[in-house]
Amino acid sequence: MREISTSKLTWIDFTEPSADEIQFLKKLKLHPLALEEFSMPSARPKASLYGDCLYLTLHIPLFDKLNRRTFPSELDIVLTKSHLITGHDQDIFQLREFFTKLKRNKKLQEKYISQSPGYLLYYIVEMLLESCFPKIDHINKNLDKIEEEIFKGNEKAMLHEISFVKRDILNFRRTLKPQKSVLESLARDNYPLLEPELRPYYQDLIGTNIRVWSALENAKEVGESLEETNDALLSDKLNHTMKVLTVFSAIMLPMTVFSNVLAMSAPIPFGHSQFAFWIYIGIMLLISLITIIIFKAKKWI
Repeated sequence: MREISTSKLTWIDFTEPSADEIQFLKKLKLHPLALEEFSMPSARPKASLYGDCLYLTLHIPLFDKLNRRTFPSELDIVLTKSHLITGHDQDIFQLREFFTKLKRNKKLQEKYISQSPGYLLYYIVEMLLESCFPKIDHINKNLDKIEEEIFKGNEKAMLHEISFVKRDILNFRRTLKPQKSVLESLARDNYPLLEPELRPYYQDLIGTNIRVWSALENAKEVGESLEETNDALLSDKLNHTMKVLTVFSAIMLPMTVFSNVLAMSAPIPFGHSQFAFWIYIGIMLLISLITIIIFKAKKWI
């Protein structure tokens, strides 16, 4: 448990809150439903008013470098008249850095914690939304690398890379989309703990969320276009290979038929000649040449 206190507000942050820490929260006289929500995982974002406290659940997109995937991390927030309490199971780097900076810098405390919990909530959500842009920039850099490799002729190797990026984008979208309704609720509904003058601030959060979503949609479209291009190039390579094999088989077919005829037990022309082998080789090459000329004339090759 970490804590920052000023004369007007206390911010308490929990990572993997234990039973003892939940007992500590009971001393703050939080609503039992808020405590239950805080200690249990939630499948989707929500905003609920329980008595004199406001409970929020948000999901923050985090990146797992080992498995190369984006996954949602739950962030629970409880607001009272004098406290803002945050809890999360995974380490949210941006939140940790923000808390550490406030803890060490009195001027930042005056800026962010000298007003009501509603203002601090706005600053935290804004910081978390803004942190999505570097992650989307990382996705865009991966897409640029994939584009370069595709046009270098490495289409097959890019199949897995495109799949990884598309999974990233899909998980990112799955994390962010449900939170739009929560942000709209904060800007629209009359929560007692959020002052009326905060509405423009939360409207600004909706605008930030839209910008994040637009950047994500752009990355999604680029990823889909690169996948289509990669598939088209792979298909063209496969068609070219099949064409070469088909032409080779067609050229060899008359030679195969001729050689099978020579294998018959019946007497054949030039069969007793000392130059028979070279005569038959010449005839087979002539047949192949005629086949190639016909193919060229028909523009099949």
